[in-house]
Amino acid sequence: MEDRTHAADAEPGMSVTVAGWVHEIRDLGGIAFLILRDRTGKIQIKFEKDELPDELVERALSVHRESVLSVTGEVFEEERAPTGVEVVPSEIEVIAAADPELPLDPSGKVGADLSTRLDNRTLDLRRDEPRAIFEIRSEVLRAARETFRDLGSTEITTPKIVATGTEGGTELFPITYFGQEAFMNQSPQLFKQLLAASGLERVFEIGPIFRAEEHNTPRHLNEATSIDFESAFIDADEAMDVAETFVRSVYEAVQENCQDELETLGLADSFTVPEAGFPRITYEEAIQRANAAGVVDEQLTWGDDLPTEAEKALGEEMDQHYFITNWPASVKPFYIKDEDDDPEVSTGFDLNHPRMELVSGGQREHRYEELVEGFEAQGLDPAAFEYYTKMFKYGMPPHAGWGMGAERLLVTMLDLDNIREAVIFPRDRSRLSP
Repeated sequence: MEDRTHAADAEPGMSVTVAGWVHEIRDLGGIAFLILRDRTGKIQIKFEKDELPDELVERALSVHRESVLSVTGEVFEEERAPTGVEVVPSEIEVIAAADPELPLDPSGKVGADLSTRLDNRTLDLRRDEPRAIFEIRSEVLRAARETFRDLGSTEITTPKIVATGTEGGTELFPITYFGQEAFMNQSPQLFKQLLAASGLERVFEIGPIFRAEEHNTPRHLNEATSIDFESAFIDADEAMDVAETFVRSVYEAVQENCQDELETLGLADSFTVPEAGFPRITYEEAIQRANAAGVVDEQLTWGDDLPTEAEKALGEEMDQHYFITNWPASVKPFYIKDEDDDPEVSTGFDLNHPRMELVSGGQREHRYEELVEGFEAQGLDPAAFEYYTKMFKYGMPPHAGWGMGAERLLVTMLDLDNIREAVIFPRDRSRLSP
């Protein structure tokens, strides 16, 4: 519809054709109003029944909510209308009629549980709030790419069908690939390291990852979007600098470009850009603080992972984004480099929001012999990863990087209750469609 005018662009004195969904119909007897909705907002269509053809009035007022209409007419000023204007129609076309019984109410007057919303995501995204979430998500990803490009990074796309798991383990989705066993990739980790060693040097990727983990909680997904960064000739401290710059940049973009969406979500007054200088505490200090908070049944010791209760207590104490550094080598993957003066301590780090972990990263082991030893120490066969390990014989520079879950970033940025709210069509243990 080349001559279509969006609702937000209609001004008094214009002759327009507007098209969208029937949001509401109010029939008051001699006069009736139809509210038409498109992606830019709502516009009022006025029917003074004595002044319009009966057939036109009947056609418009007999449709059900969420039917798709095209309305041609004149725009007049009307202060009481939702946008200060209304259209007096001369033509109405019913493009697609909707059933009278809807599985959920796109007006939002009648609530629906999350499962019903996800089962009917197309209808759900006609509501202002979920649509605002995905407009913000789109801005986050746009700003992410701009930030990485400003940092001199090249965007890459790595395979999602692989011969081996990135980190070994059991969280793998096996598939049959022309008679061979293959897997959906858990992470672009190994590939982005190989590309950091190429002439590209500094790379980033925004793409899907797949993890067959058993958790079915409000913070876990089996298909997620990973935001990954890797660069040659930097160490863990410099990688943390990039992570902080990245987080602050995308918050700044949302604050600058998504005020309407933040208003819709009730966040316009509370949304703030995180202050620069995210604190950095060591793993050892983190477990000491968690133990002091008394939130775990047994005192944490060196080598323990941080349980959810400990993360929550730390988050409440820190009350901002913060890094945990110098994790035990035993709990980090084989590709994380150990500290030169203490092989028990790794260069691995996490970036946490008070609610949850956002980023895992570190400096990578770039020395061939030490890398192979790391495989063997974690019970992995280096031969299965030859495509990766052999490149370390050909001039592998020191390098570091990190990966961040896009959905977790959105959950913490917008204070969402469930990570599925940040995915249009989520995949978890119980949901394979739509």
